[in-house]
Amino acid sequence: MNQWLTIVFLFFLCAFPKVAHAEEALPRGLFVTVLQEPPVLSSVKDINSLIDFSKKANISTLFVQIYRANQTWFPSTAGDQSPYDQIFRTMGEDPFTLLIKNAHAKGLEVHAWVNVFSLGNNYRAPILQKLGTDALTRNIAKKKSIKDYKIDNQYFLEPGDLRVREELSTIVGEILTTYPDLDGIQFDYIRYPDKNPTYGYSPANIERFKKETGQATIEDGSQIWKDWKRAQVTATLEQLVKKARSIRPQIQISTTGCMPYVRAYEEAFQDWSSWVSRGLVDFATTMSYATTSADFEKYMLDAISKSADFKKVNTAIGAHSLLETPKIFAEQIRFCESANGGSCVIFHYGSLLTAPALQDVLTGTATPSQKESP
Repeated sequence: MNQWLTIVFLFFLCAFPKVAHAEEALPRGLFVTVLQEPPVLSSVKDINSLIDFSKKANISTLFVQIYRANQTWFPSTAGDQSPYDQIFRTMGEDPFTLLIKNAHAKGLEVHAWVNVFSLGNNYRAPILQKLGTDALTRNIAKKKSIKDYKIDNQYFLEPGDLRVREELSTIVGEILTTYPDLDGIQFDYIRYPDKNPTYGYSPANIERFKKETGQATIEDGSQIWKDWKRAQVTATLEQLVKKARSIRPQIQISTTGCMPYVRAYEEAFQDWSSWVSRGLVDFATTMSYATTSADFEKYMLDAISKSADFKKVNTAIGAHSLLETPKIFAEQIRFCESANGGSCVIFHYGSLLTAPALQDVLTGTATPSQKESP
């Protein structure tokens, strides 16, 4: 480590003496995305390989993506269930049910990973066919075609549109009704876009803003407008949580959170810290993706400073950006586990499959040179 890292780490040890010397290793989590090839939810063999690897790598919780871009990997009437249909025809059974059953048999928890507001590139999404482009958040520029609504190469639903909330609540209801043995549900993309955050100008959101605040116009960047948008994200989450609790009162509910925190709060308009502190969700997973250990440690210290109870905060480590740097991956794992937060969660399984050296770090088979700092 360089001098700066040493100073930061010493500060960490002094500031948090009780958490820096955890006697037991923290639990680990693993994101499993539908985008990897082949998708895990496509064969019994791949499902069991995931579970076997997780046991070797001391993974205790799987966050399995089953809803993305209004497409579903479960039976659904509200979303496009063609991915589920295709897999069911091949396997002859519900793949997520099988994964939950086999994971539980090995002592693993399974949480459904749900992309809330992002539609990816899916302009044919059923929710858009039903509600139209007015359901998408937008800036004030004129829109000539559907492509003009893209933000950071994807489409985003408008958090302030009450119709959107109802559709998403239906999705949550379908998931928890279909899978009664599910351990948890994690809401990802529960935010506004944070690239040049000048969005929120959908007709429904503007109308509600003016009516409920008494403002005749919108001044972009004004505190009242920013607070409004942040409140819309939180209100959507509250509705989804209420729906989930009505079906499964004891289900674990969590969200992901942008890092650094100022980005989450001021640009993505998500206040994950308050969601955790007031008990709206059981925990949050911070997306602390960094290609250097210095930046990773900054993110962790930032998250600690914003958390009333760091045990309710998971830290996600971006294996996808560390494929060629197993030493840095190992450093980030060690620092995360020394902080004794909620869990260290790896993003994602598909990346690990392409990088055996990262797998070795997790399974304890890495060589000393791979584990040591460069």
